[in-house]
Amino acid sequence: MGDEIEAFFGALPARGRAMLPPRVRGTLRVDLVTHGSTDHWYVDLRATDQVVVNRDVRAADAVLTTTPAVFARLVRGESPATAVLLRNEATLVGDARLILAFRRYFPPHGSTRDPREAAQRRALHGSAWRERLRAGPV
Repeated sequence: MGDEIEAFFGALPARGRAMLPPRVRGTLRVDLVTHGSTDHWYVDLRATDQVVVNRDVRAADAVLTTTPAVFARLVRGESPATAVLLRNEATLVGDARLILAFRRYFPPHGSTRDPREAAQRRALHGSAWRERLRAGPV
């Protein structure tokens, strides 16, 4: 398994729950399958201020199953988690809210842009039009 995956899971406790919505609570197990063997990562998101990560193999509220190569793409920000699930490169069993919250720990996908910037580029009159609106009626 890649060092980047080890580093990702190793950094989760230090990052804590600050990135997660306060009402999202539960456990997520990530199963990384390679040629008949499976590496397990158990992530406990139930505490109010911390994230606990270990290698336990036990029942979880949600189980994400994929290959180390696909998960490494998530960790590097090369693929968004929802796209990986929709392309059937990974499967999720259980509470989908957990993976939707957990994906906040992944870096943003490279092609992700702020929608406000895209809207500004598409504005018909650009900044001059906005300045006229701010100035009020003439």
